[in-house]
Amino acid sequence: MTTAEQTKPPRMLTLAELAFLIKFFRETRQWSQEQLSSISGLSCRTVQRVEEGKASSIDTRRALARAFEFEDIDALNKPFSIPDAEEQKAQQEQFAKDHITLKAQPIGSGKELAKLVEMTMMDMSTPAIELSREADERFAELIDYFREYRDCKDMYSELDKFEIYDAMDEHIKALKGLQVSLCFATRKVAFTSALGAQPFTAEALYVVACKLGQELTEFATPKAVQLG
Repeated sequence: MTTAEQTKPPRMLTLAELAFLIKFFRETRQWSQEQLSSISGLSCRTVQRVEEGKASSIDTRRALARAFEFEDIDALNKPFSIPDAEEQKAQQEQFAKDHITLKAQPIGSGKELAKLVEMTMMDMSTPAIELSREADERFAELIDYFREYRDCKDMYSELDKFEIYDAMDEHIKALKGLQVSLCFATRKVAFTSALGAQPFTAEALYVVACKLGQELTEFATPKAVQLG
């Protein structure tokens, strides 16, 4: 039997499968049902009914697809190719092969963030949740600020660095005022070149924006890092 013959034909999601997916997408983004309600424009009771496996309308599923930023807002209204248990296991094994799990810790102060920036060569900073426009801009400002500091950190005396600590503190406090907190993790990254240059390793910093009070304790990230 060929691979094509083995592949099961697409089918509509069952209500239970839709419920699982919506809850999975929501929890992956660290959203509460109330947050998903606000982002999707649906009532909280409607979100609850979907996650309970109750019937939902085409428009409800479109609203959920928009909330999760699906390219196709009708993706939840179309047949899916559902992997069987063996295929799911293979996908999970492949994910584990391609990713590593890092332990995350909260960033408590501007000084702590500055010290992390000083001891790392690069960063991969990203939100773990959907940010408001104001919070997204604040987070971007902080990233730009500490990257600039990394580039010229050797120009600062130990006393001058207190201005940097204070400025980063202000960004962190502003984000907390917008219900966003920061977590970090570090890892060693090996760099190789297609031109035959000697490989080297460097410490990389991950700064992750989380919902205040729902900070990550760990997260998965690809083993291979591609730099643009």
